[in-house]
Amino acid sequence: SGLVDAGFAVHRSSGTYFVTADIRPLGETDGLAFCRALPERCGVVGVPTVVFYDDVEVGAPLVRFMFGKRREVLEDAVVRLKGLGR
Repeated sequence: SGLVDAGFAVHRSSGTYFVTADIRPLGETDGLAFCRALPERCGVVGVPTVVFYDDVEVGAPLVRFMFGKRREVLEDAVVRLKGLGR
């Protein structure tokens, strides 16, 4: 729900420590560029899922976040990610 609050469209996960998010609602389309810039922009790391796709166009706007962290770490990450839309 934190990623949704930060403006991402989220593909809910049902059995992993990862969640896939669509960056297009943030006005972004290139997940690789987005993930490369993310640490500098807000101190959070994401994985560009395009590296898992044969069809680059399908995977390009998707990024993956790991949520197997302490609650405080995740809450801080959400606050940082919310700042991207400003």
